[in-house]
Amino acid sequence: MSNLKKSPIKIVHVTTDLAAHGAQMVLYRLLSRLNRDCYDSVVISLMDGGELVEEIQSLGVPVYTIGLKNSIPTPGQTYFLIKTLSQLKADLIQGWMYHGNLAAQVSNFFVSQNIPVLLSIHHCLYSLEYEKKMTRYVIQLSAFLSRLATGIIFVSNVSKRQHEQLGYFSPNTIVIPNGIDTGQFVPSQKARSAIRAELGLSNNSLLIGLIARFHPMKDHKTFLKAAALLIEEVPDLDIHFVLAGKGINWENTFLSKSVTQLGLTTRMHLLGERNDIPSLTASLDIASLSSYSETFSNVTAEAMSCGIPCVATDVGDLAYVINQTGYLVPPREPLALANAWKQVIDLGQEGRVALGKLARSRIINNFSLDNFVVQYENFYKTIPTRK
Repeated sequence: MSNLKKSPIKIVHVTTDLAAHGAQMVLYRLLSRLNRDCYDSVVISLMDGGELVEEIQSLGVPVYTIGLKNSIPTPGQTYFLIKTLSQLKADLIQGWMYHGNLAAQVSNFFVSQNIPVLLSIHHCLYSLEYEKKMTRYVIQLSAFLSRLATGIIFVSNVSKRQHEQLGYFSPNTIVIPNGIDTGQFVPSQKARSAIRAELGLSNNSLLIGLIARFHPMKDHKTFLKAAALLIEEVPDLDIHFVLAGKGINWENTFLSKSVTQLGLTTRMHLLGERNDIPSLTASLDIASLSSYSETFSNVTAEAMSCGIPCVATDVGDLAYVINQTGYLVPPREPLALANAWKQVIDLGQEGRVALGKLARSRIINNFSLDNFVVQYENFYKTIPTRK
């Protein structure tokens, strides 16, 4: 019997970019926990730069960038991608997000059709009209080619149904919800006090927060309208609102103008991008989501892990994620959002803490990072590779 140790399976992850957004953070978390004895990871990013490049490299995972500037690669960039994939001698190629998926699918034709390709989809498709014109073409072409993929990983059941209706098909599909680091996102009274001190608020001030980059799908407009409705309903309560994320600042004309017109200037805090998201999240009394399209929503699950009650729009798999530990409202309905906030406020401090404990338990039991990685590793084991 041979005692030779099998070499790790080399997985080349092809991603659209490495900005610190939802799907990219999922990739980073996966890479940080994969068993190195079994899996050797490499990342190819179609676009240069991104906050996660150095973070991934610090894990000991090589990162190659192709230099894509827009949705259509130049012949030189296409050649470089194919050449890089050929040199890396992958045992398995996994695409991330639409452009990364298509790049993995097409380039593999020129490398070796014997290398299995996985697609990973981190988006819901309520309507193609929500997408940019070129992205629509990428989605549709990837759907056409999907029958040639070895497998497809979806983040949510809703996303799986939507994409299958659009033509995505593989004999090997799975839904793997995102995983949350429950040791990083924890309840913290210290964070609660520190953030309030930073904002010049008392410890008794109620904070309602939305952590999301400025993007139409995040629907900050609905959040702001709901904030104004809530203040109109309970003007004497010491309620403040926190918005954080890329593009969330007073230089943002839409936000600054809307806040002023709605009379929220003294109650709205626009904090921009932050590097202390676990602390900021743990400081909230209510975590909110106003998106009209999501799959899983990392920020909602992270808030739940911090023991914060959540009020979110009923999109993607959020009804399953939140279950009985928070409140769901229809998208694009400010009054419904404001009313749900009011219900959570009416629970009082003890009621919110109790609800938050249920939320944290749900994340620990169902959506922990360790469980997430185990699901990925188990799925990888089902994929036939050359090793």
